[in-house]
Amino acid sequence: MATLAEREIKSDLRLSLYREMLEIRMFELKVQKLYRMGQIPGFIHLYIGEEAVAVGVCANLKTEDLVFSTHRGHGHALAKGVPPGLVLAELSGKATGCSGGHGGSMHLYAPEYGFMGTNGIVGASIPLATGAALSAKTRKTGQVVISFFGEGAVNNGAFHEALNLGAVWELPVVYVCENNLYAVEMAFHRATKNTSVKSRAAAYKMPGVEVDGNDVVAVYEAAHEAIERARSGGGPTLIECKTFRILEHHEGDWGGDYRTKGEVEVWKRRCPLRRSREKLLETGAVSEDTLKRMEGEITLAIEEAVEFSRSSPQPAPHAIFDHVF
Repeated sequence: MATLAEREIKSDLRLSLYREMLEIRMFELKVQKLYRMGQIPGFIHLYIGEEAVAVGVCANLKTEDLVFSTHRGHGHALAKGVPPGLVLAELSGKATGCSGGHGGSMHLYAPEYGFMGTNGIVGASIPLATGAALSAKTRKTGQVVISFFGEGAVNNGAFHEALNLGAVWELPVVYVCENNLYAVEMAFHRATKNTSVKSRAAAYKMPGVEVDGNDVVAVYEAAHEAIERARSGGGPTLIECKTFRILEHHEGDWGGDYRTKGEVEVWKRRCPLRRSREKLLETGAVSEDTLKRMEGEITLAIEEAVEFSRSSPQPAPHAIFDHVF
């Protein structure tokens, strides 16, 4: 039986994880609103519904650990510690953005926070993270590297080549597949006969773990074991997080009929925030008033991020030549 202290630690952790998820959800809802008002240019892919994966994984990381993200990466950036104001300013193309306004949604980059960028190329994070892990091992930095990618990336040759090298060289990397069942409109079961991503780890003799990607504590525990294994020299792990994006592929996507309303409703009921909130209240870890205060604090922080972005300047015209070789 858990001691009182252990239960308190678990409650504190659960509350912290919930807060991180709530910040991502509220940030993304604000971004959606601003985008629809025409205040954010380009494409955006929102992370609503998948928050437990980023939070559960990144809660185990140190600042110096590295994260390589995807095209749907706002949640990864926030979970890794990049301030909301820097992310929003970047989405808005402002000079104060984390990439100086050059990158936008699909090229957020903040190495000072260990966030090595979102990426518009499917599966590109996998070989990049593997290379960074080789560097970390060679330089003996003690860093762990995380590669986030979707199930649509696992039929890409880069997935197999990178996992093979990660295993052969016993690199400190964790491969995290956010399996949200659809690559744009392509159902995973239509793209492969083997719909178990975790089973592919066996080909490279590395651990493969499947976890409920909408249960933030389950993700946290699976990631904790994999990250500690990587940090101690045990090599890589492949984690498959079963989750779902509630919204369409990107803002402005017409949607189509590739998903039924019933399927979406089932997954809405499995919302990671809803489940986490209910668990907190059920166990008596917090009160409704505490959660309302938390929501108010996050609302204020996001409004401050909006004001920071709005008051920030556009990049200077000559900045177009920066970082060009």
